[in-house]
Amino acid sequence: MKLLSESAPLQISGLSNKENDMFQVLNFFETKEPTCTITSTHLAEILNHDHEYVVGLINSLFSQQKLNMEGPHEFTYWHPTEEGLSYCEKGSPENNFLALLRSHPTAISINDLKTKFSDTPSNILDIGLKIALQKKWATLDKITKCITTNSEAPTIDVTQKWLQFISRSTHFHQEQLLNDLQTETGMTKPLIERDILNELKKRKLILSKKIKYYNVTRGIAFSTQLTQMVTDITKEMIQKGTWENAVFKPYNFYSAGTKIKRGSIHPLIHVANQFKRVLLGMGFQEMPTHEWLENSFWNFDSLFQPQHHPARDMQDTFFIKNPSSSTLRDIDPQYLKDVQQVHEIGGYGSSGWKYIWSQKEASKNVLRTHTTACSSRMLFFLAQELKKTGVFRPKHFFSIDRVFRNETLDATHLAEFHQVEGLICDKKLSLSHLMGVLKTFYSQIGISNLRFKPAYNPYTEPSMEIFGFHPLLKKWIEVGNSGIFRPEMLRPMGFPEDVSVIAWGLSLERPTMIRYHVSNIRELFGHRAIIGMA
Repeated sequence: MKLLSESAPLQISGLSNKENDMFQVLNFFETKEPTCTITSTHLAEILNHDHEYVVGLINSLFSQQKLNMEGPHEFTYWHPTEEGLSYCEKGSPENNFLALLRSHPTAISINDLKTKFSDTPSNILDIGLKIALQKKWATLDKITKCITTNSEAPTIDVTQKWLQFISRSTHFHQEQLLNDLQTETGMTKPLIERDILNELKKRKLILSKKIKYYNVTRGIAFSTQLTQMVTDITKEMIQKGTWENAVFKPYNFYSAGTKIKRGSIHPLIHVANQFKRVLLGMGFQEMPTHEWLENSFWNFDSLFQPQHHPARDMQDTFFIKNPSSSTLRDIDPQYLKDVQQVHEIGGYGSSGWKYIWSQKEASKNVLRTHTTACSSRMLFFLAQELKKTGVFRPKHFFSIDRVFRNETLDATHLAEFHQVEGLICDKKLSLSHLMGVLKTFYSQIGISNLRFKPAYNPYTEPSMEIFGFHPLLKKWIEVGNSGIFRPEMLRPMGFPEDVSVIAWGLSLERPTMIRYHVSNIRELFGHRAIIGMA
């Protein structure tokens, strides 16, 4: 294929390699008509440079308005593989195989052929034989096992000719190649694509590659003189006055600029904010939960959890050494007495836990094991308001904050985590109300596949564990616990019998794991956390 310029490139001393190449581009357009248009791929072939490098030269000249570039456009071109290039030089196996047959005047068996030409490369005897038989250029006698050439067998190496032609046209797109093939052979384009290109592609002798290119023309400031454009004015330019003759690079006021790396919201904070929006939208009010240090009374005793319960021992609770205990002076003495009584002898239809309740045990300080301690405080204040005003006001409370448990660390458990808790205090609430609220809440946070399992909690009856399906672990994992607060917890606070409280709590981490397909909960904390996933 003929190049657009066949003159040798000019070399100018005193210029860098890049500046010299830019001059070659400008010099090419200087020798052509002002309206001449050329593709960047063709320029790359003329200059004998990599196409990406030439596009960089064009961009530099485009910024100086010496050239215009339009695009990018895309085309597909073909080029021979390593095997195809070897056929360009040494001929195809089928042609070389036919040459061997023609060198033998009589029919010859395949075994004798392989013996006689044992020093011949195996691909000629194997691949050449296979293709010659497929194209019916040779005939194999099934009885004598002898092979002979047919009169229709070509006398020229067609495969080699096509590969050589394609290898000379690697800078030109497929449509141009098909035009040239059609001109040289007289074949139609569909026939060429079907019988030539597809066959060579199937034999892995050629590969296709897509390339992006630009159409290039002269610009409004076209000249062969290279101009050193200045990006910014400097103090020295002002002092020496050189700025007056300087050519400044035009500013692009529409450029988006470089993206600056900035902080990302932690996945847990992102999910917590979503939960808050959902709960606020459902009519819930957020409870104050800033006290991580609690005494055992609000954390355990007010919830009708006995002092000998396993949850209180060192295997589940972090006890504080200093200060190890706190006074209970801020708690209503009557309420303290009523809690002691319901623990020891029961009441409100309960027989209690039947043990001697210890105020010393209730005063021990702990890192709170759940935010239900905050719920207990809020319910007590609500009951006191009912006593003073005589007017009951239904309430929807929620909290999202940190809790601590002496857990063994694994893929789904941590010693400190976040608990999301919600409760509804109203009259004549039932388990069906609880399940309805749970389905509404979890569907809003993207967990629609739920299961409920009966469970035991000291302060709720009935109680249910909530399970959600984890798509990555492909198993059901516990995402919450729920139930109806027992009368032994509510009646000492001062609530009447027709008032019920339904409540549920869930870990913030496990729904986050389901949402972001995290299989190990420890990846949400510390240096392993992927902050940008939210």
